[in-house]
Amino acid sequence: MTVKELCAQCGFEAICMPEPDREVNGAYIGDLLSWVMGRAGFDNAWITIMSNINVIAVASLSDVSCVILAEGVSLDEEIKNTALDKGINVLKSSLPSFETASSLIGKV
Repeated sequence: MTVKELCAQCGFEAICMPEPDREVNGAYIGDLLSWVMGRAGFDNAWITIMSNINVIAVASLSDVSCVILAEGVSLDEEIKNTALDKGINVLKSSLPSFETASSLIGKV
């Protein structure tokens, strides 16, 4: 499934989607950035409530297909522009992390 398809099927809001056709092959939930760097898999959807600039750096280093910001968290404009420049897809869910992850079951 692509990031664009995942966004539509799960009802997420696209904050920025520079690579909508990137494949999603799993998910990882975590807010400790160093932990995510070592454990999130290639093409995973990363679910977090963190919204600082380091999230974009970790997403790039981990090569995840997208970041899903749970609990209605959003990005400021500067971080959004950095995500666009680095080709990082960022989606937004109004649900808590567990429920956001549950909505991915059977889709990725």
